Amino acid sequence: MALAANINIKNKRASFEYHLLDKYVAGIQLLGTEIKSIREGKANINDSFCAFFDKGLYIRNMHIAEYSHGSFYNHESKRDRQLLLTNKELKKLKIKGDEKGFTIVPLRIFISDRGFAKVEIALAQGKKDFDKRETLKERDSKRELDRAMKK
Repeated sequence: MALAANINIKNKRASFEYHLLDKYVAGIQLLGTEIKSIREGKANINDSFCAFFDKGLYIRNMHIAEYSHGSFYNHESKRDRQLLLTNKELKKLKIKGDEKGFTIVPLRIFISDRGFAKVEIALAQGKKDFDKRETLKERDSKRELDRAMKK
């Protein structure tokens, strides 16, 4: 079992698929068995996204595995979970998120110093195919440069 402070679940595809504009840290409204599963590192946010429902921001498609020691109190693994932000941040994200081409994506889940689960989200704009190829080229050239520096 991993220590709670070392939990850092990342969405590795987000920076490849999107231009990340503004970043926010939000709390998540969780059930008891969900936080226990996150502390074990059993969560996945690769296919998840954020959307507004009922005047609140929710994260959808986030998979949190059922807790191994949970009984009939266990949670649904892919339910919608509310994100906790200030009203000012919610209004700003709602305005920007409604514009064409913008979306809100989760970047990582971590445990704060006080023991709460937090999600880092970003206002993002989708990349075109040539932008993705450019990202791959930059990564390859950086890797080759690092190899040359080590020799």
